[in-house]
Amino acid sequence: MAAMLVATTMAACGGQDGSAPKAPATIPELTKDPLTLSFIWFDWPPAHALETFANAEYTKGRPNVTIKVKTVPNANWHDAMFTQFAAHKTDFDIPILDSQHIGEAVTNGNILDITDFVKKNIDVKAYNPYLLAAYGQFPQAETGKRDENASLYGLPLLGDTWTMIYRKDLIGDKPPQTWDQMISVAEKCQADNPGVSGLAFHQANGSDAAAVTYNTVNGVYGGNLWDPKTRKIDGVLNDAAGQEAMDVLVNKMKPLTAKGSGNWFIDEVNAAVAQGKACIAFNWIAASGGLLDPKQSTLGTTREQILDKLGFATLPSQKTNLVPLGGMGMHVSAYSPEANQAEALNFMKWFEQADIQKKWAAAGGVPSRTDALESPEFLNAQPFNQVYTDSVPRMRDMWNVPEYARLVDIENTNVNAALNGAKAPKDALDDIAKQQQGVLNASSGKGGGGL
Repeated sequence: MAAMLVATTMAACGGQDGSAPKAPATIPELTKDPLTLSFIWFDWPPAHALETFANAEYTKGRPNVTIKVKTVPNANWHDAMFTQFAAHKTDFDIPILDSQHIGEAVTNGNILDITDFVKKNIDVKAYNPYLLAAYGQFPQAETGKRDENASLYGLPLLGDTWTMIYRKDLIGDKPPQTWDQMISVAEKCQADNPGVSGLAFHQANGSDAAAVTYNTVNGVYGGNLWDPKTRKIDGVLNDAAGQEAMDVLVNKMKPLTAKGSGNWFIDEVNAAVAQGKACIAFNWIAASGGLLDPKQSTLGTTREQILDKLGFATLPSQKTNLVPLGGMGMHVSAYSPEANQAEALNFMKWFEQADIQKKWAAAGGVPSRTDALESPEFLNAQPFNQVYTDSVPRMRDMWNVPEYARLVDIENTNVNAALNGAKAPKDALDDIAKQQQGVLNASSGKGGGGL
């Protein structure tokens, strides 16, 4: 009990020494008083699905608890959380962090170290080790691996990756198998169907939109974003493979997109697909559910009619078969009241159970437990869910370092400039490499991994 009191007292102070305070291994006694457990996420369908799901299911065992998922625009998501973290006072208990946000939150003492809690309450063998690492570990492991000695600061909430969405009625039932083939097919489709663009993908200078697009192309053409062991970017990102990827993106893919699409992100790509304006598109799986809603689509008056025209596939390969890791983990704010921290830990334990993960899958979520990913509840829920399950072994993340927010801003700005003709592709990539290297050189050198 004394140890538990020490742990919760540390949590209340918020780790002001720069290290994350520890959560207790055993969940403290839960309050019987009314309590609102608050999350913060960006505004998209999974956020609303989570609130509905949790209020329907979690409250069966905890009727005194109300779940509230606070949402902000995607572009404001990072700052909405870290501004409150900096004030050592949050109006949320469970921040939903992108995998790359973890390092910044840990080194600032903003979230709890839940390593001991996980050991006692979570079956870690039920997960692909990389997913467990990506959504909670820091320092983070290289792609596909988990360092079992590293601390955990979160647990998976929503898995995600890109799916290729293609018009079966325009290009055929069989999706392109290589990236070069995909570009060729998109070019022909655009030529054969006036008013329909060959491709639709994220290009915006905001969140991680343009950066993820370049990183995806970089990966399939054999490039690397950095050397995590030496923290070297300049000379790695902009090597021959990196330059080839930028050339493909700007000079081969961009001409196949719609006029004015230089600021497109998730919603704009979905709108182009739903309105029949794209032959092939790329988007996050967790954001694709609305494409099958006849109220939002011109492709059919029923879900079945839409599926006669739309196909969903894993990304084509080229020199490699890498795909982007998306999704987020849930964490516990170091500044929440003790009763809310205890409730947050209890929610996390409840959420990660096999039967709850399968229910979450049926409700529209993308689970991370292997048994849930391979369950009929998930695989039969949406036509693109099999794409996610098949993509998990292929995932690659971005840099997982405390400097992430500055690194991604540099990349977004320059990739967007290249896509919109404001910079030559080679100049944009060289500028990214030099500016990102400058950020890492000026930093403390803590963290790393992810690639």
